[in-house]
Amino acid sequence: MAIVYEFVWQVLHVLLHIHRTLITWFRIRLRNWNGRLWSRALTALIVPMALSFPNPKKIVPAPGKRVGRRYRWGADGKSLEKLPDHIGLLIAEEEPRYTDIANLVVWCMAVGISYVSVYDNYGVFRRNNSRLMDEILKQQQELLDLEGSKQLCVEFLNNGTDKQDQQVLSCQSVLKVLSPDDGKLRIVQAAQQLCRAVEQREKTSEDINVTVLDSLLRGEEAPRSAGESKSTPDPDLVLKFGPVESTLGFLPWHIRLTEFISLPSHVGVSYEDLFSALQRYASCEQRLGK
Repeated sequence: MAIVYEFVWQVLHVLLHIHRTLITWFRIRLRNWNGRLWSRALTALIVPMALSFPNPKKIVPAPGKRVGRRYRWGADGKSLEKLPDHIGLLIAEEEPRYTDIANLVVWCMAVGISYVSVYDNYGVFRRNNSRLMDEILKQQQELLDLEGSKQLCVEFLNNGTDKQDQQVLSCQSVLKVLSPDDGKLRIVQAAQQLCRAVEQREKTSEDINVTVLDSLLRGEEAPRSAGESKSTPDPDLVLKFGPVESTLGFLPWHIRLTEFISLPSHVGVSYEDLFSALQRYASCEQRLGK
């Protein structure tokens, strides 16, 4: 009897395994069949919808965007109570970025500043002024949609004599690229020039005074041709970029009435940073030595 029970138990165990195997096989088949069914259903629905849409068009910026930005910047300049006629950009950092400097120059010109001076203590921009010029013209086109010869012109000037490196007629703005040679060294050269004039009896010691030295430093005594620029005014505002708390020899003869505003860095500087500095300048009270 025990043998019969054991045989029946083994048969039931085998039938249970067969039952589980069949259920697993049916589930797999059903899943695959459902997957193919859903795939075909989705294809039947999505393909006609995709074909019904028109071809996507390439999105291009509105042609008037840069023009509107140019007029907005011009309006910003007119909204200020006072705008510097001459602004200096003093870079007190070891690695100047040409694109960021070019942006600053173009923004200054766009708001209506007539003279922009760029200065670094290592003379990098003076030695590479053609590279800076190319970057300014590139950013002028990119930011304002203007060709290099239209409205916002750039004029590079040499130190002291204001002799032009590049002749540009009817310029709205003038760019001066300065180096330490335009500071204390220029004063020394002017003093040597006056000493030679006295030695050669072209002048007497009584002829030498502050006015004569000032005219010599500004290049006002040198004769000018019809195409050369008039004397550049003293900087009204200098923006110093970098952690160094020093003017680093920036035009010591010309900055007795200049307002200085410090900014952390010129790298990644924005138009809002520049306009905020111009607002600070417009709201400050300059006593002019009184």
